[in-house]
Amino acid sequence: MPHTPGLPHRLLQAVVLSLLVGACSRADKPAAPPAAGAAPPALPVRVAQARTQALADRLRAVGTLAANESVVIRPEIAGRVAAIHFEEGQPVKAGAPLVTLDAAEYQAQVAQTEATVEANRLTHERTAGLVEKNMVSQQDYDQARARLAESQALLQRHRVLLDKTVLRAPFDGIAGLRLVSPGAYVQPGQDLVNLEDIDPLKIEFRVPERHAAALTVGRPLRVRVDAVPGRSFAGEIYAIDPRLDAATRTFALRGRVPNPDGLLRPGMFAQVELTLGERPAALVIPEQAIVPRGERLYVFKVVDGKATLVPVRTGLREPGIVEIVEGLAAGDTVVTEGQMKLREGMPVQPLEQAS
Repeated sequence: MPHTPGLPHRLLQAVVLSLLVGACSRADKPAAPPAAGAAPPALPVRVAQARTQALADRLRAVGTLAANESVVIRPEIAGRVAAIHFEEGQPVKAGAPLVTLDAAEYQAQVAQTEATVEANRLTHERTAGLVEKNMVSQQDYDQARARLAESQALLQRHRVLLDKTVLRAPFDGIAGLRLVSPGAYVQPGQDLVNLEDIDPLKIEFRVPERHAAALTVGRPLRVRVDAVPGRSFAGEIYAIDPRLDAATRTFALRGRVPNPDGLLRPGMFAQVELTLGERPAALVIPEQAIVPRGERLYVFKVVDGKATLVPVRTGLREPGIVEIVEGLAAGDTVVTEGQMKLREGMPVQPLEQAS
């Protein structure tokens, strides 16, 4: 047999090429599917347990603060301002003079009328003595008596007008900013200064009609205002409007809030909170566990390592938590993060207990 040069080398190349083709064929082949019936991997989720705690059934509303008493001082007669007796923004006592008008004209009227009354009184006394002696007629006596009564009534009127030259504080309060100066001539009804009683203050607000039976006179309330952050003020309801607003189905209430340090001012916007009842053992879960679907609410409850979609009925809410009235029991574990990837019956792996 003749010798063929290079044959072993070509044979070696063929063997190597065959091995490479086999390796590529095995790499392109897809991996075998998992065995039938194998469980899918557990989905990591965060969970929390349903627990009981005390909750308060609170009603929140908005209202406006108003002075306990408020009035604008206005003169009833015309006159020139003779004196101003108050300091702007300072307390005044009930009955204290605020503004005095020039009283010279009214004093003269009183003096003139007093003289007329005295003259008519003497005439009446003389006529009374003469009528007893039949020296004057009964008609003359009646006219003398009438003139005396008329002058006495006029004197009373002039004294009232003289009293009106001094404008006094009708109640204890804080004087506002005056709108006139001494020497100004004022007309009846002209604004002179406002007077505000700010301790206590009133708060007026409206609530829906469904709370009508729960709200009674004397029920405590708390007020918060933006001007005093981080602080609330206690008060109580003192009046309830018996008529509801037919358009809004709400009714008005008024409360009083003590204001001894003067931090609150009339006109401030206020948030009102009332406690309608206490629930000492309410069942609560984190609010992020709630899964709304349509018009119903659900949670994913963890049972034997699997997620179960459970319908729930909620009640009161507090920041971060919600009361569960129906659907769960104390100690049940619910998913608080990762619900979007969950399906009924999926296995879950709790990462940690949510606070």
